[in-house]
Order: sequence, then C-alpha cells, then structure tokens
Amino acid sequence: MAVERLGLVRTLRDLGIDLATVHRVLASEVTMASVAAAHAQVLEVQIRALRLRRAVLRAVAQRGSTPREVELMHKLARYSDEERRRMIHEFLDEVFGGLELDPEFERRMRSAMPELPDEPSPAQVEAWVELAELVGQEDFRRRIRQMAERAASDRAPGSAAPDTAEAQAASRLVYEKAAGAVAGGIDPASPQARPVIGEIARAFARAYGRVDDPAFRAWLVEMIEAFGDPRVDRYWRLLAVINGWPAMPSQMPAWEWTVAALREGS
Repeated sequence: MAVERLGLVRTLRDLGIDLATVHRVLASEVTMASVAAAHAQVLEVQIRALRLRRAVLRAVAQRGSTPREVELMHKLARYSDEERRRMIHEFLDEVFGGLELDPEFERRMRSAMPELPDEPSPAQVEAWVELAELVGQEDFRRRIRQMAERAASDRAPGSAAPDTAEAQAASRLVYEKAAGAVAGGIDPASPQARPVIGEIARAFARAYGRVDDPAFRAWLVEMIEAFGDPRVDRYWRLLAVINGWPAMPSQMPAWEWTVAALREGS
C-alpha cells in the first residue's frame, strides 16, 4: 500500500499538482476526478497563453519589430475574447451613438467581432494589433462618424433613400464590372469604359429613382466619395484575417475607377 501511495504521489507531482492538493487526495478530502478536472482547466489557460506567446514571437521574428511594437503585440494578444469585443463595441457606440441607422446595417457591424483563435498565426496577431490601433485612431473615428451621420440623414423623412435591393445590385455591379475593368487595364477615360460606367450609373439611378444625367452622376460621385475611405476597406479585411474568413480583396480600386469614369462621362 505504501508503495502504491508513493507511486500515486510521484504521478500527481509529475502532473504538476501541488503537495497540498496531493495530501488532500490521499486523505480522501477531494476526489481524484475533481482535482484532475480543475488542473486540466488551469492547463488549458496556460496552454492558450503559451500559444499566444509563440504567435507573438513568430510575428516579431518575421517583422523585425521594434521594442514598442513587441510590447504592444504582447499586450493586445493577451486580451480575452470579451475584451476584444468590448473594444469594438465601444468604438461602434462612439461612432453610431444617437443616430437613426439602418437596423440591419448596425446589426451586421455589431455582429462582426474579432475572434482570435486559441492558436493564432503570426498574421492573425499582426492583424489584431493593426485593427486595435485603427479603431483607436481619433481621425478614423471622426471619419466613420461622418459616414454614419450621412447615412442617417439619407434615411431621414423626405430624403431620397434608395431601394435597398436595387442599391445592393448596383454595388454588386461595381464589384463585378468595375473590378473587371481595373483587372483588364481599361482606362476610365477610354471609350471602352463608357458602356461599363453607363450600366453602373443606370443601376444606381434606378435605386434612387433618378434619371442618369450629368447632375445625377455628379451627385453619385459625391455620394461615393462621402462613404469611401481605404481604412474602412482595411477594417473589414483585417477582420477577415483575424477570424479566418476567406481572403477579402480590396474593393477600393473598383470604386476609385467608378468615380474616375463617372467624372469622365459626366
């Protein structure tokens, strides 16, 4: 019996269980199952922390980071899922607060939270650090607030709010046709661009109940530029990296081509 007890003590100690808990097990004050479950839970936390440290170190090795960047990476990577969500919710509360927005749009924004996996890649750690820095920038917050205010004013009574389905269809044309024009090297000022931008402009005109004329195209340029910012595009692409979503190519070149073609065709 003494040999068995000694063997049990050695096994429990090898598993990392402290002597006080070992004595309690031997005295039948706690069950082996409860001790094992509790210890396994502690190990899960430690393993997750080690994986995060490894990911940070790999990112540092790849980037050749400065001491400040290393400190920031380590700090932000250690945030819990709840802390990451709270950071984004606080950002959205500030930029959307008090505005009458499209409920579905706001729901999508609030449901898209950064979910750093238990074993993140260096790219995911870098993306999370960049996202945290981005939402903390005062200039970025002001810009998103301006966009939100414009969107709210477009929904106000008496405003020319678009047909949602038609507006989404027009945006898809930009992602398909304008992106194709960019990929094909079509100059927005060239004759080849006219049928492409004509189709896009007519689709937006239908969405807003307008006629596709020079005045509408000038208004459409102003509207696109009011909501266009490369940092918004970057925000969504960083979320995609963090959450392991399919890679999201930048949509900015397609919108920039559309604006240039609208100006040329007005």
